[in-house]
Amino acid sequence: MKRRQFIQSGAAFAALATAGLDVFAAKKKDFGCQLYSVRDKMSKDPINTMRALAKMGYTQFESYSKDPYWGMNAAEAKAFFKEIGVSVISSHTGVPDINTASVEKAKEVGLKYLISPMIGPQKSEDEWKRRAEEFNKAGELCKQYGLKFGYHNHGYSFENKNGVKGQEILLANTDPKLVIFELDIFWAEAVGESCVAHLQKYAGRYDLVHVKQMTGRDPRPTQGVLSSGLLDYKKIIADAKKAGVKYFMVEQEQYAGDSLDAMQENAVYMKSVM
Repeated sequence: MKRRQFIQSGAAFAALATAGLDVFAAKKKDFGCQLYSVRDKMSKDPINTMRALAKMGYTQFESYSKDPYWGMNAAEAKAFFKEIGVSVISSHTGVPDINTASVEKAKEVGLKYLISPMIGPQKSEDEWKRRAEEFNKAGELCKQYGLKFGYHNHGYSFENKNGVKGQEILLANTDPKLVIFELDIFWAEAVGESCVAHLQKYAGRYDLVHVKQMTGRDPRPTQGVLSSGLLDYKKIIADAKKAGVKYFMVEQEQYAGDSLDAMQENAVYMKSVM
């Protein structure tokens, strides 16, 4: 290339950069959201709500409800999610609802996990162990179809009662080949658990986390958008990746304004830290 051509091509490159156009495609940053975050919209217009989330940059969804595919059969759901460029990674599904039919449909749609969203506080160590047995059985069924079963915590899972934490009993009594865990960072931190230390201790057991911002603790924990709060998600996400976490699902349950506006803000934040 002659010097004059080189200078001209360099000027063209600079002009593109000035216009905000990156001629080298940036690596897409994958992150997801729990659809419960926009439950007010999902109950009225799930299809267009999911389209809106996809346009914001969420490339992964975690669903919920008795009908996690929002009225679509497996083929329709698979085609729809492909159309909008989203992978449905998981769904929150109660243990009693995990059966051959639900697991088969999840496999056909393309899910990787079925996750128990809550089990409530357990009264004794033996009760926690019984829940672990149930998790292993659910995991065995999921494994037959190439899926994994998981458990999503709330604060009670980390409460220290007579030196016993339910979460640690579940971790100790479930088969890692059958049962994975999804750490709700907000709820763990709300009861004083260091999520970073916990993830380091149990590296490899957590495949997913809920990215949820805490804006206050007293008299009860409160939530807000990710960019401002008590939890340093830039550090938490970096440490979680080192501990083997694969999927980061934004969840927000409290809003100062519109739920979709908040999720748009959260998407912008996630693109800056992933």
